[in-house]
Amino acid sequence: MSRIRIIRHEVVPQCGSFEVRFPDGRPSLYFYFDDLPSRRLRAEVSDRAAVEELAKAFARSEQEKLDRGEQ
Repeated sequence: MSRIRIIRHEVVPQCGSFEVRFPDGRPSLYFYFDDLPSRRLRAEVSDRAAVEELAKAFARSEQEKLDRGEQ
């Protein structure tokens, strides 16, 4: 059984993304974070902890769908 993976990307310290990578060929989905509020350019960007929880919750729900055979 293939699993959905979460990959953290952090090229600049305290700024990056969590990539949710699907095993079935769908394009990856990215959740962006920035731990310094003064650098945030978009309202949907939050700190690492909050964004990591969002990415994990999304990956968990999508994995459950894959396990049940849904898409």
